Amino acid sequence: MSGVRDIPRVHTPPGGYGTEMPPPVLAGCTDPLPSGAPDLRGTWKVTDARSDGGPLAADHPIWQHVERIEQAGDRAVITAGGVIHDMVADGTFEHGVDDVMALDLTTRINVAASYEDGVLVLRPRDMPGFEVRRFREGPELVWQYGPFFTTRSVRIADA
Repeated sequence: MSGVRDIPRVHTPPGGYGTEMPPPVLAGCTDPLPSGAPDLRGTWKVTDARSDGGPLAADHPIWQHVERIEQAGDRAVITAGGVIHDMVADGTFEHGVDDVMALDLTTRINVAASYEDGVLVLRPRDMPGFEVRRFREGPELVWQYGPFFTTRSVRIADA
């Protein structure tokens, strides 16, 4: 088995990965999660999406969102929407997400990641106060994308 530090970091390929998710990055790595890290591993499908207290419109693309979250040691990889965000959750921009936005697959982002009180918290550089948070509530994955929306997802497969 490889340790998390033995597996090279990956990034979104130019133009995104297309319609089919690439193979898992951390497959076979059994490094334990750090204390306080939520277990978010699995492939998740959105079942509820809200903004300003009400549901998002039925034709909003977030309703089709599926993401795979891999975790080993302090590393997390989120694969969804054409992007592969590979990060070390140590609170630094140096080891955080250094990739492109899913919105257009070209705009560069640099995001610090950390595990805080059972939550994976992502903080984009140059956006003070903005956070993207993922955590578990029972069997559901909750994804809070700043003040814009909150989703709830169910696990549809293991990572």
